[in-house]
Amino acid sequence: MSTDCLLLGLCFLLGGCAFLLPRSHGPAEHSLLKSLPGDFVVAAVEKVGPSVVRIDTRQARSPFPLFPGGGPFDDNPPEGQGSGFITRSDGIVLTNHHVVEGAERVTVTLSSGRSYPGQVLGSDMVTDLGVIKIDGAKDLPVATLGNSDETTPGEWAVAIGNPLGLNNSVSLGIVSAIDRTTGVPGGSRVSYIQTDAAINPGNSGGPLINDHAQVIGINTFIRTSPGGGISFAIPINKAREIGEQIIAHGRASHPFMGVSLRRITQELAAEINQAGSGCAYPETDGVAVVDVLPDGPAEQAGLQPCDVIRSVAGVEVSTPAQVQVQVDRGRVGEPLELGIERQGVAQNLMVVPKELNRELF
Repeated sequence: MSTDCLLLGLCFLLGGCAFLLPRSHGPAEHSLLKSLPGDFVVAAVEKVGPSVVRIDTRQARSPFPLFPGGGPFDDNPPEGQGSGFITRSDGIVLTNHHVVEGAERVTVTLSSGRSYPGQVLGSDMVTDLGVIKIDGAKDLPVATLGNSDETTPGEWAVAIGNPLGLNNSVSLGIVSAIDRTTGVPGGSRVSYIQTDAAINPGNSGGPLINDHAQVIGINTFIRTSPGGGISFAIPINKAREIGEQIIAHGRASHPFMGVSLRRITQELAAEINQAGSGCAYPETDGVAVVDVLPDGPAEQAGLQPCDVIRSVAGVEVSTPAQVQVQVDRGRVGEPLELGIERQGVAQNLMVVPKELNRELF
């Protein structure tokens, strides 16, 4: 039975300073579940809810006729809607790239109902993160950001957003899994938080919060199948990192090795070896190098087709997505150690990543 991946903006688009995104402050941020038994969801929503916004976008008009002989402009340019949340009192908002991609006009509506024009400071299609600046606003309510590295499966998860145009909607679930890289869009460089909190179109960009009333993720997409759906959120630590780069430089930086990878299993490796394809793979699970970009960082480091990548920066990997996530945690121009296996012999290579060409992504 097929499973569809659904991006959550109604538009259905793929969409720096140290004080950009305030962290929580230790002991003072105690669990609302313990202090207010049975009422922690209400308390968490009361604390974070005022910082959650609705984002309405209008796309640029097309300069080309819609139909032969038609007029030069589209009189009804596409409109979209999503969610976001304020991270700085002067109007910095985090949301998804696919919510704001291609937007000519952005309107941000606070939970109070007041609306402001917004400016897209930048967005990153690689991680699906976008940043908006609310124009003409100050002293706005701010969401407290938690530490997503401390998130564990089984914790409560509360989603707030504007699904299907229904403002300030709240849903409750648990964190189902962390570091999820399987079952997500191809090419992703994010290890997502998976949750069963109900998410629908329009929730994109809204916060996923814990029982401490801290944002731990940004609701981004769902996978649907008959009988239910699974929701995924960008961990807030990753969002904080990318958001600060966008504010400081107008864009985010992503390391690039220049390889084509394939996941192999023991059975697949045995079949390839028997077919005599020229590669002699170890008959175990792993990440096989299919091709290497000429004169790219990987080739310059000595990586070859038929190599099997076992680790990146000391972290064991077993899927291409895990390799991408670990590479993205490195920095452009800084050596990154790869543990590989070549014809049964373990080796270590040092690759120096270059900047990712967005046109190749």
